Amino acid sequence: MPDQDSIQLRLRTLTERLHYLNYQYYQNDVSEIPDQEFDHLLAELNALEKQYPELALPNSPTQRVGGTITKQFPTALHKYPMLSLGNTYSEADLREFDERVRKGLEGAEFSYVCEMKFDGVAMSLTYENGQLTQGVTRGDGTRGDVVTNNVRTIKNLPLHLREAGPAQPAEFEVRGEVFLPLPVFEDLNKEREQNGEALLANPRNAASGTLKLQDSALVAARRLRFFAYSFLSPGRNVFPSHSAALEALKAWGLPVSDTWRRCSTLAEVLDFIHHWEKKRFELPVATDGIVIKVDDFQQQEVLGFTAKSPRWAIAYKYPAEAARTRLNSIQYQVGRTGAVTPVAMLTPVPLAGTVVKRASVHNANQIAALDLRLGDLVFVEKGGEIIPKITGVDLSARPADSQPIQYPTECPACGTPLIRPEGEAHFRCPNDTGCAPQLKARLEHYVSRKALNIDGLGAETVARFFDLGLVRTPADIYDLTPEKLTGLERLGEKSIQNLMNGIEASKQVPFDRVLFGLGIRYVGETVAEKLAAHYRSMDAIMAAAAPELAAVPEVGGVIAESLAAWVAHDSNRQLIERLRAAGVQLALTGEAPQPVSDRLAGQTFVLSGVFEQHSREELQQLIVQNGGKITGSISKKLSYLVAGDKMGPAKREKATELKVPIISETDLLAMLPSATELAAAADDETPATAPTTAPTPDTYPAPRSNGGQQASLF
Repeated sequence: MPDQDSIQLRLRTLTERLHYLNYQYYQNDVSEIPDQEFDHLLAELNALEKQYPELALPNSPTQRVGGTITKQFPTALHKYPMLSLGNTYSEADLREFDERVRKGLEGAEFSYVCEMKFDGVAMSLTYENGQLTQGVTRGDGTRGDVVTNNVRTIKNLPLHLREAGPAQPAEFEVRGEVFLPLPVFEDLNKEREQNGEALLANPRNAASGTLKLQDSALVAARRLRFFAYSFLSPGRNVFPSHSAALEALKAWGLPVSDTWRRCSTLAEVLDFIHHWEKKRFELPVATDGIVIKVDDFQQQEVLGFTAKSPRWAIAYKYPAEAARTRLNSIQYQVGRTGAVTPVAMLTPVPLAGTVVKRASVHNANQIAALDLRLGDLVFVEKGGEIIPKITGVDLSARPADSQPIQYPTECPACGTPLIRPEGEAHFRCPNDTGCAPQLKARLEHYVSRKALNIDGLGAETVARFFDLGLVRTPADIYDLTPEKLTGLERLGEKSIQNLMNGIEASKQVPFDRVLFGLGIRYVGETVAEKLAAHYRSMDAIMAAAAPELAAVPEVGGVIAESLAAWVAHDSNRQLIERLRAAGVQLALTGEAPQPVSDRLAGQTFVLSGVFEQHSREELQQLIVQNGGKITGSISKKLSYLVAGDKMGPAKREKATELKVPIISETDLLAMLPSATELAAAADDETPATAPTTAPTPDTYPAPRSNGGQQASLF
């Protein structure tokens, strides 16, 4: 029998692993393990917590629906919680579910509705008087991101409903799935491959990332689509059943997949599952299972909910399909940051509707963990049923004289000895000034749409100019002239002029996009925006030391060290000077935002959790506008920890240990000057001064209520 220490260790290990996987999935759009493996880890944790409830950790992932809030959009509370579904891979579990439903309804007759489980992003839409007024992502199930402008770009989603079918309530919500059609996903990955960008893992991640884009024009170009799958309204008698609601939504012009079916018995449910097990690969949208719901709304109400999911619905997930094929070789690709990524070259094999020739191996650790050897017969699955990956080896077919794969010690492109920074999985080529794939990839990144967006300079053209010796760094682009380009094959006079115009136009691209375009490791779009807004010029960034950079919101130590190291290179400083001479924007234009008051001068804050009245970013702006500073870590010098809902226990414990006052969002807002004070200060031309008393520490916002409203939630 395991002792208490080993149980606690397993609970902590599972909790930390699942939190990390949730963060990767919801914030970074990365699925590191198959859904089935994640579900098994979560089920193990849930079982241990039930057996040893006294040892369960307060921040356990079993206590939340999943997901976090992006800081790029305003947030909104859901009128009806977007709960998760219980799921299973077992038909036996479905029979147990059916028995529980039968018992809960005390033998009354009932029916199910079976629907395809589309692999996209859950979305809640509000319609008022037939008009689409709001689109909110699932977020953490209680609060989500308001992405209305992006949702409006979805072509098959009506902004105004038809006046057909049953009468429409004055206001109601529609739940559904935003997804990227498979053909669009394939085209997008082809474009990314040509641009030297990392391929998107699956359509679900691509759809999620698209909805987070700030430019709705880019969202429209991605050609997202939507399927509605439920109706929600405060009234309980609008429709008698889920199937009736689906028919009404379709009549009103909302896209409802015609793959759903009403089933009178569990046998019919199983027939539906078996029918779509293979046929689903013919659909133009990724799916990963079937959702089964009790049809009658009154019966749903009788069955009710657990803390996290309804008792009247369950998801059946199909196991990932696998195939066996031969590993013929490993190719090593060098990326923009020097990371060397192995790709397995396979004997072509059909899998989940496509022919697989290549598979991801990720890094040297995975090669070692799988003990891969050339010539092995390997098992291949499709992660998210899109990107193939090797999951195992048929050891019974391995020759006795096979040898482990030796990971290269030198860069496959330039021959430079590889390094492996401590704590990192990837080997890297440090020759960032002479390794051709890195230089090409950085050029392609610089001219890409999200960076300088230079018309006429796509990945193919950049690679061609590089191979001809015309460009090696972004600054070389501005030395191109019509004379240098005249006579090049497939480049006529008009094309040259368009390219010159595109290069000239790039000189007006704002500084934050230029900073992003430089390709500094870890400096993505959001970080570049934060740095540009904080320092306002490249000169100020270059003059800042790493600890100062780390104090900027959203930056932190790792990014700061990377940025400081980049700035320290003479070649990079020379690049900046050449870009400056070319006329590229290396500072924000216009005046910096003026402070509102000095009420918080000399005080530093850490914000943690989800807040009721403002997003975290809005609160950070309020603090800075009133003279305060934001930091990411808790120390004795910290003035206040501002605690929101679902704040992690580690920060609270450390703040308590260091005797740092813990305040609520309401307390923070009370520290700021009121509109009346600001108006008076403006009249007197004197700044609003600090409050005479500090808020009471360790005060937390009241828990949010879901309002007790009943509705179909899925």
